[in-house]
Amino acid sequence: MKLSGIPDFFRRRQILTASLLCAAGVILNLLLSSVAAALKLPLYLDTVGTVAVAVMGGYLPGVLVGFVTNTVKALSDPSAIYYGVLNVLIAFFAAFLGRRNWHKSIRGLLGMTAVFIFIGGGLGSLIPMFLNGLTYDSEAISIFLTKSLALPPVPSHILSSLIMDFPDKTVTVILSYIILRLIPSGFYKYFRLHLWMQKPVDQKELSRGMTGVRIISLHFKMLITLVLSLIAAALVCILISVNVYQRMTVEEHSGLAGGTARLAADVTDGDRISNYLRSRGNDEDYLETKKLLENILFSSTEVSYLYVYRPEEDGFRVVFDIDTGSTPAETVGSLIPYDQGFEPFIPELLAGERIEPIITNDKYGYLLTVAEPVFDSNGKCVCYAMADVDMESINADRQSFLTEIISIFLSFFILLTVFVFWLNEYQILIPINSLVSCMDRISRRSSSPDDLDRDVKLIRSLGIHTGDELENLYLSACSMTKNQSEQMGSIRRLSDSTAKMQDGLIITMADLVESRDSDTGAHVQKTAAYVKIIAEGLREKGYYAEKITPKFISDVVRSAPLHDIGKINIPDEVLNKPGKLDDEEFEIMKTHTTAGKRIIENAISTVEGDNYLKEARNMAAYHHERWDGKGYPEGIHGEVIPLSARIMAVADVFDALTSPRVYKPAFPLEKALSILDEGKGTQFDPKCVEVFMDSLAEVRVILIKYSQKVR
Repeated sequence: MKLSGIPDFFRRRQILTASLLCAAGVILNLLLSSVAAALKLPLYLDTVGTVAVAVMGGYLPGVLVGFVTNTVKALSDPSAIYYGVLNVLIAFFAAFLGRRNWHKSIRGLLGMTAVFIFIGGGLGSLIPMFLNGLTYDSEAISIFLTKSLALPPVPSHILSSLIMDFPDKTVTVILSYIILRLIPSGFYKYFRLHLWMQKPVDQKELSRGMTGVRIISLHFKMLITLVLSLIAAALVCILISVNVYQRMTVEEHSGLAGGTARLAADVTDGDRISNYLRSRGNDEDYLETKKLLENILFSSTEVSYLYVYRPEEDGFRVVFDIDTGSTPAETVGSLIPYDQGFEPFIPELLAGERIEPIITNDKYGYLLTVAEPVFDSNGKCVCYAMADVDMESINADRQSFLTEIISIFLSFFILLTVFVFWLNEYQILIPINSLVSCMDRISRRSSSPDDLDRDVKLIRSLGIHTGDELENLYLSACSMTKNQSEQMGSIRRLSDSTAKMQDGLIITMADLVESRDSDTGAHVQKTAAYVKIIAEGLREKGYYAEKITPKFISDVVRSAPLHDIGKINIPDEVLNKPGKLDDEEFEIMKTHTTAGKRIIENAISTVEGDNYLKEARNMAAYHHERWDGKGYPEGIHGEVIPLSARIMAVADVFDALTSPRVYKPAFPLEKALSILDEGKGTQFDPKCVEVFMDSLAEVRVILIKYSQKVR
């Protein structure tokens, strides 16, 4: 099936205009930030293009501009990559607020400024707090606030960041507003990056045809699934990365500490350890060795403590302990009890064996210790040279690394979320909603041939081209509606043919009865016409609205010719008697109602389901019942009498009055109408008589049509 799709030039044009808009936004960001830096202004101005593009082009173009801007800036300033998440967040909220027309009012512009300040100054202040070696431009203001207002460091830092960001975001919103004013809003539609997989649709028109049965929209489900999947994957990757980084950092620092400990072991004379302890560190050789150890310690930036200890049963005997200034050195020869972290290694230490790096957390701090054996000339381990690395610095590095990962991930996360959601919107959501809306409209329409043809054209006009199972579903729906239209046309033609055949049979049956009654003439045709006038009159006036439907009117008009079908059982001498019937003959004549009911019920029993013969049965059985209950065959009254029979009673009596019979001439129209009016509320339903009287013009047409003389 070949369907009309979206012209290629439409896609090429929208992609080209959106790409040019994004490129212009990135260039504007870089240009303004360079100007601000060259002029040493207290501004960044690297989000002006981001805000303008996000408002004009939507989420994806805005996020792309924010992401690419900071990626390019990171080539010359690596710290810019960490702030990319701020630019991306500003793009997201600018698009969000732009869709709500915040940029068109003063209040909205102030609100946008506040949001951007919170992102740039509030959230932006957290990044340097967790990144080692990364300073913030508001550091001077933070110091001033800490001193003048006696604020704690963290609140003063955040407040100073907000103050510093206020002029930047204010100028950013002003410049963005000027750009948006220069470009007419009518052009914004050319900047939105679409990927229509069907004919572009009006979202309001689309939502108008949707049913409200869903609890959670597919739109929201996909967003939740995407976000949770990305977060889960990111958490796993971040945890693995941090653990690997921690392990590698510990191994790296262990190697550095090990090298320092080996140098210390090399300059320590193992044969003189006992002399050092006896002299309490007062001989010249001890002092020279201590000087060398100090040089080794202070030349290593990673090592915090360096010392030489001899292990004994009760603890470490101090040989050398280099004073770092932060902690006083232990006295030579003093005994230091083993820390809890060393207890598992005491046997190896006493045996002079090499041990693995040890991590301890005691009164000396959170330390990584690497021990290197010091041997005497006989190859015996007499003590250990030990180097400590402060684990707090390792943890700070890990925290900085974690912050870097999260900051960079958030930029990618927002960009990827917006992109995938944009892709799904045009590949899945909009095609599905268009198809559902179309099918919903089709389901609520009537089944007339014109409506069926319009349905086929409507669904084919969507032109969904996703190239996947969704397009197959759409093609199946197109094929289904086309086949349904053809089948309904065939069914309707067959139904019309069947109805015509049924109507013909009814007329034939009625003619068989009429041919036996010498007085009836065109009675069945006229009564059917009068029945139609009364039924339509009741509908126009709103009488019996719950009953008078198009189907009811059709049923009673088609059934009217059968109202006297029971006369087939009446003997000719009674049926065509020229004079008045006696009581016995009248009782025989009255049986034509019950006979008609029985005949039609037998016909109904042969047909399954609802059909119009039920009204034919009511009309045949009860058209001689009276409104006051004095009629026959059952003597029912008022609205207990079926409505179709009440209608037929008026039509039947009027035709009998205005038609000649073997026992009387035709009454004048005025006389017949007077008799009907007299019977209103006693013999006839008053409402049926009322609408009949209101339709005299149509009644006259029928009388003339069937060559009745009206006096």
